Amino acid sequence: MKYISTRGQAPTLGFEDVLLTGLASDGGLYVPEVLPEYSLDEIRQWRGLPYHELAFHIIKPFVDGAIADDELAAMLKDTYSVFGHKAIAPLTQLDHNEFVLELFQGPTLAFKDFALQLLGRMLDHVLEKRGEKVVIMGATSGDTGSAAIEGCKRCSNIDIFILHPHNRVSDVQRRQMTTITGDNIYNLAVEGNFDDCQSMVKASFGDQSFLRGERRLVAVNSINWARIMAQIVYYFYASLNLGGPDRSMAFSVPTGNFGDIFAGYLARKMGLPISQLIVATNQNDILHRVMSNNVYEKHPLAHTLSPSMDIVVSSNFERLLFDLYDRDGAVLADLMNKMNTETVTLDEARLAKAREVFDSYGVDDAVTVSTIKQVFEETGYLLDPHTAIGVKAARETRRSAIDPMITLGTAHPVKFADAVKQAGLQSPELPHHLTDLFDRPERYDVLPNELGRVQAYVADAVFGEGS
Repeated sequence: MKYISTRGQAPTLGFEDVLLTGLASDGGLYVPEVLPEYSLDEIRQWRGLPYHELAFHIIKPFVDGAIADDELAAMLKDTYSVFGHKAIAPLTQLDHNEFVLELFQGPTLAFKDFALQLLGRMLDHVLEKRGEKVVIMGATSGDTGSAAIEGCKRCSNIDIFILHPHNRVSDVQRRQMTTITGDNIYNLAVEGNFDDCQSMVKASFGDQSFLRGERRLVAVNSINWARIMAQIVYYFYASLNLGGPDRSMAFSVPTGNFGDIFAGYLARKMGLPISQLIVATNQNDILHRVMSNNVYEKHPLAHTLSPSMDIVVSSNFERLLFDLYDRDGAVLADLMNKMNTETVTLDEARLAKAREVFDSYGVDDAVTVSTIKQVFEETGYLLDPHTAIGVKAARETRRSAIDPMITLGTAHPVKFADAVKQAGLQSPELPHHLTDLFDRPERYDVLPNELGRVQAYVADAVFGEGS
């Protein structure tokens, strides 16, 4: 399988190089040249498979021999063996035909573990084979950082630098990053917001001269295709456990960067019957505004009770636009340049294609808290604020009472004690493997919101002081 850039000017790559490249050289994002497609009969044959075996069938075509079948199968089994629930992604029922897909059973209690535990193992495999060392540089609004560090901490061929907005992630999220020790792990608290961190990472991928040509940058954010690829699996898993593919499913997805919901869009294109995908956002609702009103306009970032969604620029939206604009890289490059600098209205006919499956809904903090309280009173089930936004959006925009509605449960509520307390509820205890989290020493450095300072820090850490 070959991968092409959304902006049409970067070289076509195989899986190994896409894994190690992240952002394309023309500023675009890599996507498969052709998606695998499955018939309903083929999907039916996967019923009853454990998660790691289902993942093998779905991921194998994307890897396309870059990792041998037996090695890929073993890697997937190992990846999901560290999850805290044997079902890996269990479904919890809230109401008639309404479910939460629990994607927080991994070691860092967030959906990012599904992709980043696998990404770390894949990088380890490929780098060892190539005899290559790389630098991982990533931005996090809360959960990506700890999942990336947890997934990559044992790899001797990687130095990992994670940027998070200083004082803008929860205490549990920060400590999950800053208490993992290792000579190759660096946590940088940037005096800015997530978009500032993400912009620095993108700029660094665009000009890697600060690494002197001796190392390459690898992405762990959802710009890395392997992240999206791994997330496709749990849409199939949820469907197969609720009668799919013989009935269609609807999914509500709390999203900031559009990666998780884009994986659902790809699952649908691959043949999984999905009748509705709901873009659930917080007050940082650029995706809701463009989906509902066809206005793409950046607003100042609001800091909310759902910090993992505190994002203004949704990077993976570009991947959807690439399809909507007939995969014309030149047209898309022009559109993305405009979207970075001005208010944009999309072509109505192209947006109509997206609206065939996508709906959207924005939820503020007050409604987030009231939803956490309401669901707990109805069911005794405690939602984290991001999942609560997904549940609220699902209830407000649901098209069908017949199709099961599945909200992606993106994080464990223990990570967001403030939101739980504001709902008048008691925050749950930390899981057993994290009971001493607040006793562990932290290690991180606070840096100004300046690209040059961040790049100098990375170079000094990789090559030695005074380099």
